[in-house]
Amino acid sequence: MKKKDYLKKPVRHIDITSIDTSQLVRAMKGMSFSARDLANAAEIYCRMLADRRAAVILTIAGSTSAGGCMKIYSDLVRYNMVDAVVATGAAIVDMDFFEALGFRHYQGSSAADDRELRRLYIDRIYDTYIDEEELQACDRTVKIIADSLPHRAYSSREFIREMGRYLRKKANKKDSLVGTAFENDVPIFCPAFSDSSAGFGLVLHQVDSPDSHITIDSVKDFRELTMVKIKARTTGLLMIGGGVPKNFAQDTVICAELLGRTVPMHKYAVQITVADVRDGACSSSTLKEASSWGKVDVSHEQMVFAEAAMALPILASYAYHSGVWKNRPRRAFAKLFDK
Repeated sequence: MKKKDYLKKPVRHIDITSIDTSQLVRAMKGMSFSARDLANAAEIYCRMLADRRAAVILTIAGSTSAGGCMKIYSDLVRYNMVDAVVATGAAIVDMDFFEALGFRHYQGSSAADDRELRRLYIDRIYDTYIDEEELQACDRTVKIIADSLPHRAYSSREFIREMGRYLRKKANKKDSLVGTAFENDVPIFCPAFSDSSAGFGLVLHQVDSPDSHITIDSVKDFRELTMVKIKARTTGLLMIGGGVPKNFAQDTVICAELLGRTVPMHKYAVQITVADVRDGACSSSTLKEASSWGKVDVSHEQMVFAEAAMALPILASYAYHSGVWKNRPRRAFAKLFDK
């Protein structure tokens, strides 16, 4: 088989605006197990959106963007259902920015011959394929952006905003999360930014400019996200997966306290994950456990143990069609950092 035989069926990203799951979620309220948990999570998310004092922070870990949820995330920003985003570098760069440049992810098979895929320069995410040559073009685009900027330390938020500015002129796809967030002044933070195509592009940039180059300051990211929490005070978390984005967003409460700015714990919290809590890992710690650290109030929290690519479209569609987001103020937190 040739490369084109593998890369012929693009992943189609689901459109929550065209599918109304309201009746399904209302029916799930009368069920048990994860179905009832998901229905309760959808209600808590709507409660966040209806609370005009509450800012919503979305955290993204894992590969849901590559798997068909990419438009959901940009729509949550577009329709004012999210006020800040914390994500892995892969979700923002290798998946979202990558597709904004005109590339695609493709349906494949988890049973594929990985040696054959490697020979053809095809990368696999479970049953999804990416063209490695296109991914390297994404790396080089990051370098082009880095080369164009004054040489200093940037938070990932600052650099991602420059990526959004680049897409304003160069995008081949108009509804990316990076581009939509730029247009709506919604900040995106990637505390492990270099663990992605961004890292490869920035290495190329620094090798070409060894004496004067840009760097990414993850401490500045933490300070800036804490400024968002201090400004918002009342906050809700919608967490897809766990990992660094989840802990980074939760830790802002503690950081604010250390800075002498006491803020309330995150008032609302929903997490969709398949992580097992028994091994004590931070990625799988429950929201109730986070309460012991002073991070999350347990009055309005729900863990949903489900695969996010199945659960998120149901929850997000329900919230969109509820219409509660229509009366929310736009917070434009990105403007907090304008000089």
